[in-house]
Amino acid sequence: MKKNDIISIVGILLYAFIMWYFMLPPLNLHSPLFWVYIINIGIITAIVFGINSLKKINVINMVLKGNKLKITNNFSVRLFSIIGITICVLLIINFINSPIFMSSKYATRISVDETHSFTEDIAPVDFSKTPLLDKDSSQKLGDRIMGQATEWVSQFYVSDLYTQINYNDSIVRVTPIEYAGLIKYFANHNEGIKGYIKVDSVNGSSELVTIKHGMKYMPSAYFFENLRRKLRIDYPTTIFDEANFEIDNDGNPYWIVPTVKYAGIGLRKEIDGAVILNPVTGESKKYKLEEIPSWVDHVYPSELIIEQMNDWGEFGGGFINSIFGQKNVVNTTEGYNYLVMDDDVYLYTGITSVSTDESNLGFILSNLRTKETRYYIAPGAEEYSAMASSEGLVQEKGYISSFPLLINLNGKPTYLMSLKDNAGLVKMYAFVDVTDYQKVVVNDSSLGIEAAAKKYLGESISTHDETKIEPKNITVNSITSAVIDGNTYYYITDEELLKYFASIKINKELLPFLNKGSKVTIKALDGEVKEIISITAR
Repeated sequence: MKKNDIISIVGILLYAFIMWYFMLPPLNLHSPLFWVYIINIGIITAIVFGINSLKKINVINMVLKGNKLKITNNFSVRLFSIIGITICVLLIINFINSPIFMSSKYATRISVDETHSFTEDIAPVDFSKTPLLDKDSSQKLGDRIMGQATEWVSQFYVSDLYTQINYNDSIVRVTPIEYAGLIKYFANHNEGIKGYIKVDSVNGSSELVTIKHGMKYMPSAYFFENLRRKLRIDYPTTIFDEANFEIDNDGNPYWIVPTVKYAGIGLRKEIDGAVILNPVTGESKKYKLEEIPSWVDHVYPSELIIEQMNDWGEFGGGFINSIFGQKNVVNTTEGYNYLVMDDDVYLYTGITSVSTDESNLGFILSNLRTKETRYYIAPGAEEYSAMASSEGLVQEKGYISSFPLLINLNGKPTYLMSLKDNAGLVKMYAFVDVTDYQKVVVNDSSLGIEAAAKKYLGESISTHDETKIEPKNITVNSITSAVIDGNTYYYITDEELLKYFASIKINKELLPFLNKGSKVTIKALDGEVKEIISITAR
């Protein structure tokens, strides 16, 4: 072997190691990244040895003599041919595994249960356990907490992960703190990162949680403490999805990294387990799906659930139907949110027709730990139409709606949204009827979420202390009723011709039976027409 060839091989091996160090491809034939890496190395090898071959040949004399055999038999040419054949084979494999031939397998990637009832499955909303803060609002609170920790803020920054989890029956978002660059890494990596941010999604309380031993294996770490590099060294053949940051029931941090399997090369992605890695010690364990601990909330990526649901809706009638007839072809709406039920986190998104109108046919709930998915038929407003309706009521304020939460309010599916100002602060709450997005109610957030719900349901809302309102005895002079937005109100005058109104929900067993001369005791708010907040017979 010539000296130049030896130098070339060493150079190629060095290049291959550098490429591996930064790309971190799995040694797995189903991984697209593996083939990108192999083909890249093959091309570089062919180019290097091609240049070496040309150095040995008098190109001018070769052309003058018409000697082309040396080029066609050259190692580089053969290697380029192998690369070309490999690419063609890979394309053929993926063509065979495409929806054109495998539409039924794409349609059945996810099992969807359509037999359940929303009101039976979803408990009536408990506002003490309803996550009113979205990810953007949580980020602002987390950044504010970090800004108050002066000894931390110059060395670290807050990750934008903010994973929503169920933590000991509390709905919280957690996110790690990361090294703020290479120099900060060198200054702090011996001790690691000794904290993470936790934000309560219900009441907005946030804290910087400190831990005794620092986290060393992080996405922002360098060299062999980098999370991706650590995982690749420990599991060289495993294909990984994006890592999620979670905490167990004792508040200990972990990285939850789903493992992936493909059909063909990067097709029909599926999750077949997860690796749970302790960022403090670097210890990790690979779990099959059925073995994953129950405290883990995020195994299936939300984007994968959406992708599989779209395949279910698109290819259920076959590939041809998905393009031409499009009978019963549906897809998910843009955007999604989360519900927390029974110690698990569920993804929620709407299902709409492929014609992309402004209405939903129903919606799904999918368990992000088990992928158990249920489809509820409930024709109604598409989420962005509901958001636009709520923003329209306060358009002069310029508030922006969060993506809706789906709740069971008074036995009906209802959208709940937060309306935020330009600073990201929640200013109002909005309720929109899923089946009729024209029924919209907004209320000031300072009055509380339950006051907004009462207003939506047509119940009397009072921010006054009833114990401080003096009762008054009146005799009814006249009484009439009216139905407004499906709610019954009674309008009363007394013997002094003072005017009152009351919702039937104040006392539905008394108000319908009042007539002229009825004697009652009331508590009412001041006003030209006084609102009765309490009424009893006397």
